[in-house]
Amino acid sequence: MRALIKLLLAAALVVMGNTWAEAAGLKLKESATITQSTVIAPGVYRMADVSGAGALRIKGDNLVVDLQGAQLDGSKPGQAPDEFTGTGIFIEGRNITLKRAQVRGYKVGIHALRCPGLVIEDVEVSGNYQKRLLSTPEAEEGSDWIFGHENDRREWLENYGMGLYIERSDNVTVRRVKAWHGQNGIGIDRVANSKFYDNDCSFLSGWGFAMWRSDTNVISRNAFDFCIRGYSHGVYNRGQDSAGIFMFEQNHGNVIAENSATHDGDGFFGFAGKEALGENQAPEGFHHKRAGNNDNLLIGNDFSYASAHGIEMTFGFGNRFLDNRVVGNCICGVWGGLSQDTLIAGNGFEDNGEMGYGLERGGVNIDSGRRNRIVGNTFLNNRCGVHLWGPPTAEFLKTPWGAANQPASADTVIASNVFKGDRVVLHLRGTNENIVYARNVVENAGQEFELAKGNQVVTELGDQADWQRPAYPVYGETRPVGGRQHLAGRWNILMTEWGPYDYTAPMVYPDKISGYTKATFRVLGPGGEYTLSDLKGRVQFTPKSGPLPAVVTVSSTEPGLREFSAQVNVGKAKFKVGGTLLNAQWQVDFYGWNANEDPRDKAGNWAQILSRPPLVSKTVNRIDFKWGMGAPDPRVGADHFATVASTSIALPAGKYRMRTISDDGLRVFVDGKKVIEDWTWHAPKSNDAEIALDGGAHAVRIEHFEIDGFAQLQWRIEPAR
Repeated sequence: MRALIKLLLAAALVVMGNTWAEAAGLKLKESATITQSTVIAPGVYRMADVSGAGALRIKGDNLVVDLQGAQLDGSKPGQAPDEFTGTGIFIEGRNITLKRAQVRGYKVGIHALRCPGLVIEDVEVSGNYQKRLLSTPEAEEGSDWIFGHENDRREWLENYGMGLYIERSDNVTVRRVKAWHGQNGIGIDRVANSKFYDNDCSFLSGWGFAMWRSDTNVISRNAFDFCIRGYSHGVYNRGQDSAGIFMFEQNHGNVIAENSATHDGDGFFGFAGKEALGENQAPEGFHHKRAGNNDNLLIGNDFSYASAHGIEMTFGFGNRFLDNRVVGNCICGVWGGLSQDTLIAGNGFEDNGEMGYGLERGGVNIDSGRRNRIVGNTFLNNRCGVHLWGPPTAEFLKTPWGAANQPASADTVIASNVFKGDRVVLHLRGTNENIVYARNVVENAGQEFELAKGNQVVTELGDQADWQRPAYPVYGETRPVGGRQHLAGRWNILMTEWGPYDYTAPMVYPDKISGYTKATFRVLGPGGEYTLSDLKGRVQFTPKSGPLPAVVTVSSTEPGLREFSAQVNVGKAKFKVGGTLLNAQWQVDFYGWNANEDPRDKAGNWAQILSRPPLVSKTVNRIDFKWGMGAPDPRVGADHFATVASTSIALPAGKYRMRTISDDGLRVFVDGKKVIEDWTWHAPKSNDAEIALDGGAHAVRIEHFEIDGFAQLQWRIEPAR
């Protein structure tokens, strides 16, 4: 009798609207609400969220809902991911377990609200909402940036979607969840005392794991790799606020342990929040003293190959970064702006800062931090080992947070570290007070100190270098750190219009090429071979076949513009690749100018700059300058320079599209006629123009100026189609 009662309870389903269910493998229709433990029949259920309250709703207490691998799909055939709407499964109640579900095609895969004791296990929420990215390999598009600064009214769900979102719950367990090919993986809002482990939220175009006002959770042994947008290797690397682990608005006492968060915008991105800083209205009685993400432990993780920072934790207190691997991050290993009482110990910082922004580069960078300790770490071949500066502006010190916490670069201990091959070991700029530098080992460094006037270090040290590796809770059977080592290196971040390539299927990258005397494309995939067929154009393809992965070179020595195309065959998959090559000789002259000669102010300034002999003249076969924070030449410098490039190109009659990327100002002339102008101070920006040309030789002249910071100048021409 007891067994019969259990079977009847398991088959119970409340019918709402146009829905029904059957026992012995329940089948679902739209808008079902489950209120008892239930087993769902396997299959694909195309269920739109017509009510806005969830295509499937689970409500009640002490329930187990097992979908046995069934898939809920809220998409229409052929629908693009940025058109997905609604919620797949909505959950509310106590001690609910959801297992073996697949949910795709929604703005939000699974949304759980007020669910203490919730268990989510063996669930896949891949293939949900993601915005189409407009950035290209050549240029970043500013509209692709995402902003997580507001979420008290569920802005994350409304603006960016989520695979799994849990709010206002405690004692939650989430394990073995997979979220690929969406914008965001797992998000939590006001969740406490919970465990998240053995999950794989990778190959996403936003955040792998996002936290908002959540405390004392353990996030361990998860993979949050390739959560990124805003990256083109060697061209731009700002990440657009994507991150493997994203922690915003006052999250305290969390343990982030033994996760892999590589190839992300930031490996870890922590920010105190607008309320903490006084930018948003705080509740009555709120204290800005020690307001931030506080007392979190990041231990044993891999935060490598980020487009920006391995770890960013700003405006935080009492955080510990211990025994992490921090390798090959573009800007720096740790960015700890205005952090206080931070312990950075036992980490391995290697090869960080290749594409730093301004002076922010290398291993550990802290602006106006107090009482931080950097001890027992290994620094290897970083642009700079430790870089400290301050104070903040007088205006910032008047803000609620600044007034309460009095930030300044002071009382930092740098001790018992090993520095090998770093270009600069310690850089102090601005005003820094009581900086202790002691018991460090330095080998083969470019220079040990770069100290601004008035700065000095203290070499006396007590017990401030002592630290012990703490015991910490960790859950999970997987060991994701090092699990994707075959993809090590930022050059393996390849962005498509929907997000990062995942290396599980064949792909040609890029499939549209504009090069000069030669260009390359990559044929990628998990294995097999490729062949080229249907070759067109007076160019050479090398090699025409071979194993994957492969790099194919397209080249031509003939002068002028050459179009080409080919078909790439990988098994049954076929890809088209095409583009243009241009063989031309450019005369490029570089000039210097001072702040009183700003080219934007008046035409006479530009004429005055060009009236002087150029500092450097070069002959090149391409206008493809990606200087970044560097200089065209040491004689020119990285800021306040001008570029003039000219050539003559023979072209057949027709319509052509000229495309440029510039930072900063740009003008392009064809046969003396201005066709492109963006004579402004701007971040890397694309401009183009379509023009009709007669057959014959045409004179092209490019004028460019750089004010400061990042610098870039690229130009190409192709037939308009």
